[in-house]
Amino acid sequence: MLQEIYVIDDGIDIEEKLKRIFKEEKEYRITKVAKEDLELALKNIPSLIIVNESNDINETMKICKKIKNNEDNSITPIIIISKNKECIYELEMLKLGVLYYIKQPIYEEYLHYIITNILKLLYVNRRVSPLTGLPGNVQIQAEIKKRILNKEEFCMMYFDLDNFKAYNDVYGFIKGDEIIKFTSKVILKNVHSKELEDSFVGHIGGDDFIAIVSGKNCEDICQNIIAEFDFNVKRYYTAEDSQKGYIQIANRKGIIEEFPITSISIGVVEVENGKFDNVLEIGEAGAAVKHLAKTIQGSTYVIDRRKKH
Repeated sequence: MLQEIYVIDDGIDIEEKLKRIFKEEKEYRITKVAKEDLELALKNIPSLIIVNESNDINETMKICKKIKNNEDNSITPIIIISKNKECIYELEMLKLGVLYYIKQPIYEEYLHYIITNILKLLYVNRRVSPLTGLPGNVQIQAEIKKRILNKEEFCMMYFDLDNFKAYNDVYGFIKGDEIIKFTSKVILKNVHSKELEDSFVGHIGGDDFIAIVSGKNCEDICQNIIAEFDFNVKRYYTAEDSQKGYIQIANRKGIIEEFPITSISIGVVEVENGKFDNVLEIGEAGAAVKHLAKTIQGSTYVIDRRKKH
């Protein structure tokens, strides 16, 4: 996932230094932000904010307070880079919630590991799924909200497995977890195959996933996911069940029922400026279109192309 690092700096020294440090690491994007544009920049919920402290200490403190008081950026880590040698200022910044106060001159390798270690720790702590390693509901909600605030055009893709409970009942939850991990890899591979820098994949929980792709052209992604999933999912069944194409389970009344091989249903909601007012509305549309996809036997996708309000 792309890591957005914002640099608040009157000059260009820190920005250029960071771009040089992370030149070979494409997952990091360095963006310079003017102090007067901070409010607008915070809407993007950056991964990390670096402030090159000016001579005006009060101004730096005001910037940090504004970041920490922003609802969506209250946990966004802040690093201060300063020429000030007074320890008292360092303590004041740390009291405000600044994570690191680094005094110049900067040792580039030290700064590199400070940044990468912070972002790794933050990624782990933001309630990622322990099974798939994908971002969970906290990041999912923030990602959707960010795109709505920025009036972006994107596709919300909702994934759900069909007949998965029956599979778990027959093969057990450990084998079920293997299918969950397999599903996450298939989604990740195909969503990121277009090399879209800002694509996003999250794990809601259980056998439910989401993906966000910029623009409206996601049909080929759906088709590729379905093709790869259907081709490979049979390896999680015995040869006998795979050949039959179904498994058998006795229901509560003792009647044997047949459940087809697990398939994947994809509901897609096309989001454009003014079409939805909030995350909840998108979620409701996604639930409806995913339900429609699940009424069709086998792996399939359905796209909600409703117009704006």
